Amino acid sequence: MMTTPFRPILLVALSFAAIAPSVGNAQSSHTIGRAEVFDERFENYFSRDAKFEVLASGFTWTEGPLWVPPGAKVDGCESDRGCLLFSDIPRNTIFRWRPGQGVDEFLSPSGYTGLAYYGLEPGSNGLALDPRGRLAMCEHGDRRVSVLTIGGGKRTLVDQYQGKRLNSPNDLVFDSDGNLYFTDPPYGLPDRENDARRELEHCGVYRLTSAGELDLLTTELVRPNGIGLSPDEKTLYVAQSDGRRPVWVGYPIESDGKLGPVRELANARQYMKEFPGAPDGLTVHSSGTLLASGPGGVYVITAAGDVIGRLLTEGRVSNCALDADEKWLYITADKQLCRIPLR
Repeated sequence: MMTTPFRPILLVALSFAAIAPSVGNAQSSHTIGRAEVFDERFENYFSRDAKFEVLASGFTWTEGPLWVPPGAKVDGCESDRGCLLFSDIPRNTIFRWRPGQGVDEFLSPSGYTGLAYYGLEPGSNGLALDPRGRLAMCEHGDRRVSVLTIGGGKRTLVDQYQGKRLNSPNDLVFDSDGNLYFTDPPYGLPDRENDARRELEHCGVYRLTSAGELDLLTTELVRPNGIGLSPDEKTLYVAQSDGRRPVWVGYPIESDGKLGPVRELANARQYMKEFPGAPDGLTVHSSGTLLASGPGGVYVITAAGDVIGRLLTEGRVSNCALDADEKWLYITADKQLCRIPLR
């Protein structure tokens, strides 16, 4: 775990202002990476010669990409072409990328509104649209899931379980009924699992019902991270970034909302020997296939658990998101924002 000396907030702000992200043209020829095909089914989604198109770079650690289509109720994303929002966690900022316009700042602070220095990862992480089209955020520093209301104000959706503060909500997904599923590892706490401010002994996967009731679904994953739903909303997928058990798993969702027995889809241990990183964020294609960030890139995993290929940067990749038409996969890869076309 990285450590850093205390820095006054003023110095952090000056450092942020001095390092502006560099924005690549949407039609740029700047590409990186490669595809690695394990099964011919991979070519139902991506070309064998697929590469990452770099849209922007110069960030600190990018996360939580979210495509906001035209018509969503997100102030600042009313473009008739849609926009892509993503978090830079150390900078405590959400950035916006718009086709033909590049990147600019969308929201800052995004995840921590306190006064004192709060570690290396204070900002927002996972982003999602709620069923009303509003922006929902996992906030590390403020240890909550919030929603950006019409007009720009924030409202807390959940910040505690049984009277104890959450660790640092990481990633989230809504179902069509408005129920919110999210993960809560300790990565946003300044001293992570050993932080004196930690109040819960577990790292949970939760469901906040549309009626406002919070259910702890499971604690068996010690480092739950990325989360997603199958197209029929009968399976909950979770990535675990624990080095001892780096896996992508699925849970059947029972009629009462509880989870059935866990099923391991794939294990990333062998891939961690090749490239840096671990299972992290994920998204689910309308076919049911998972597109999941992991060691060195994005892994294409069928609902049955077959890893049919991967898109490699050979560096750390945190998360990915599809646009509304599934024409593009957007990827947050360390200091860069990238995308790859789907077939």
